[in-house]
Amino acid sequence: MATKEKDPKKGGSKRQAAAPAPREAHAGVELPVPAPRLRNYYTNTVRANLSKQFGLANPHQIPNLEKIVLNVGMGEAIKQPKVLDTVVEELSIIAGQRPTRKKAKKSIANYGLRQGQEIGASVTLRGNRMWEFLDRFVTTAIPRIRDFRGLSTRAFDGRGNYSLGVKEQMIFPEINYDQVEQIHGMDITFVTTTNKDDQAFALLRELGMPFRGDDKPIVVHH
Repeated sequence: MATKEKDPKKGGSKRQAAAPAPREAHAGVELPVPAPRLRNYYTNTVRANLSKQFGLANPHQIPNLEKIVLNVGMGEAIKQPKVLDTVVEELSIIAGQRPTRKKAKKSIANYGLRQGQEIGASVTLRGNRMWEFLDRFVTTAIPRIRDFRGLSTRAFDGRGNYSLGVKEQMIFPEINYDQVEQIHGMDITFVTTTNKDDQAFALLRELGMPFRGDDKPIVVHH
């Protein structure tokens, strides 16, 4: 005659839960992290192209990308400090790195600005994060800009650096449109190792920056 199983709530014996199966390690856990695609492209292709174009026999003279700086200024943070918290979070998602908060260097009474008050955020990317950001920016973010007709070639600073402004953070696919509280732009500066604008232009163009065909870069006479 079959016996009833004892109810654990009435003091009967409890069934032992089966131990979870051990998790298997990822197949590539022991493998080194692959180098960014764009950095490999620079090393294997771009360097030789630039060396030939500018007649650079010394490999140390070949221009390279040193860093990328993302900067967001938020005047609204003067009256609504919490707005800056959202900007910092979004910039972290876009850059893959925690930004620093920028503080006012002096007080401006007309704007209600006090010295030391947080009014923006900035993040500087180097190394692999820099290359990965540039890759995503060129291949994914720029094509999402509305009515895009190419980047201006007139935004070089005379020292081999290039800056551009982005009007909406939503061009970055990492940002969830439904969670955006406020649209804001940002300035992005590409700092190169050369102090010559024509070489910096050639470098960024080789790396995929879609410049306008009808604009002409600043010509540096040697």
